[in-house]
Amino acid sequence: MKSFQQALLYQLSCANNHSPQSHVLFFARKVGSSERKISFLSQFGVNLLCKTHTYGSHTMKILFLSDIHGSVPALQTVLQFFDQHHFDLLVILGDLLNYGPRNGLPDGLDAPGVVDLLNERADKILAVRGNCDSEVDQMLLHFPIQGTYALLVDEGVKFFLTHGHIYNEQCLPQAPACDVFVYGHTHVMRLEAADEETHRPAILNPGSPTFPKGGNPPTFATWSSGKLALRTFDGQVIRTLDILPCEF
Repeated sequence: MKSFQQALLYQLSCANNHSPQSHVLFFARKVGSSERKISFLSQFGVNLLCKTHTYGSHTMKILFLSDIHGSVPALQTVLQFFDQHHFDLLVILGDLLNYGPRNGLPDGLDAPGVVDLLNERADKILAVRGNCDSEVDQMLLHFPIQGTYALLVDEGVKFFLTHGHIYNEQCLPQAPACDVFVYGHTHVMRLEAADEETHRPAILNPGSPTFPKGGNPPTFATWSSGKLALRTFDGQVIRTLDILPCEF
């Protein structure tokens, strides 16, 4: 069995050597009351690389973040919450380093600084590619960002993760099926329950910590014990949604 770091390096190699359409399946399942196995499986189906975490009795805690756009102060604030509350996984939905010409210059623009902060936590990050992310960005980061989407499964709940410039609420993927469609790109926070009549999954957009739009404050989102939550920088909850695996 390869080490977790070797698994990350393998996936980084896949991201560098194949098209941006490549994706990764990230599977997290409860093994027992105190053990969880996390697996990365590339689309090429040749390597299944696992790491077993012991978390005690708590369920997996995930923080969703999108559209950092190179701002160190914004990222530091979110990472402080991530570290203080002992999250297990940081999901980044694209647009990590480049400020984006439509946005202007963010406070504390420092792409190398963002790289350093994220690489320190590379073994806890799952990321997808945003429209502002490039192959040069990938060369600096120690975790893959070139996938158009990823599928995250925790306790039977399936999350489809993407940036939003290819797949979005107007262009939902036909497959794979998911319980929660998670995207960024708009910089507008959103958390809506599934629509059983149309078979539309629940929707999560964590907004942006750097360039929030729609009159919203800087935000991110969390997942723990079957509950999604939109949060402000101080960790205050704006909105919550209980999620169960879809039965339709």
